[in-house]
Amino acid sequence: MTQPNAPEDATDAARTRVVGTTYAFLAYLLWGFLPLYFLLLKPTGAWEVVAWRILLSLVFCAFLIAVTRSWPRFRAIIAQKRLLMWTAVAGALIYVNWQVFLLATLTGHVIETSLGYFINPIVTVLLGVLVLRERLRATQWVAISLAAVAVIVIMVGYGTFPWIALLLAFSFGFYSLVKKRIGPAVDAVSGLTLESFWLAPIAIVQLIVVGATTGITLASAGLGHGILLALAGVATAVPLLLFASGARRVTLTTLGIMQFIAPILQFMIGAWLLGEPMPLERWIGFGIVWVALIVLTIDSVRAARRGRRVVSDVTELT
Repeated sequence: MTQPNAPEDATDAARTRVVGTTYAFLAYLLWGFLPLYFLLLKPTGAWEVVAWRILLSLVFCAFLIAVTRSWPRFRAIIAQKRLLMWTAVAGALIYVNWQVFLLATLTGHVIETSLGYFINPIVTVLLGVLVLRERLRATQWVAISLAAVAVIVIMVGYGTFPWIALLLAFSFGFYSLVKKRIGPAVDAVSGLTLESFWLAPIAIVQLIVVGATTGITLASAGLGHGILLALAGVATAVPLLLFASGARRVTLTTLGIMQFIAPILQFMIGAWLLGEPMPLERWIGFGIVWVALIVLTIDSVRAARRGRRVVSDVTELT
């Protein structure tokens, strides 16, 4: 028997999906354009940018906690040693990701950063096998094998080991794994606040070293540059918060498909706007990766449909 409020529930669910999809799309869109933002920060180097990114993210997140009066929830998190330990691990992983990404972006390797985020979904599946002991379907094994072939093609044909791409893929893959282990116990703002807090001493040391060598640029490269650099915390936190808000409202399949937005934009920026080299070997390697991602996406969509069909059948039986 149909409940009187069923149409309203369906409307609310549809509205939630639309809102969630919008949040996730905006997050990936902002991540895709981040290389351009960081390139605008020249002459500031990667070490100084990451340091300000950490410290200003901490300030911005603390401000958000104060405005939303979320201190009780934050105190409840820091009272649990296990959660604190995992936020420290997450902080270390995201630090590696940020530092490698900035060094690559500011030294003309934006295309390789895009390769890292193209490979990331496949690395996530691989980590599920190695760490969580998950069982893979045949098509997922095909995707992983194709990704491995792509890395070998790029390494042999292009003559260099794609360490930037692999470091980005694995650091963010392990970071996502830690966030999954923490689960809903740590909200997005509190998590980023604690991660930034653990990294603050490293950021301070980096600023001291930069100040003693090349010099701090925050107040020495003009007012416009100083404002852009001061917004590094906002540029870091906003996409993460949008992503967290979207992830709560849409399916993993939707997120899995949308996560290709950022590396596609990064690839276009590197290849077309910045004119980074794309020899035949790179095109072949990227092509193999894209085939692997198509296989993985089709498999995810089919698995999601089968899951919904099973749930529907069970509902009808009950």
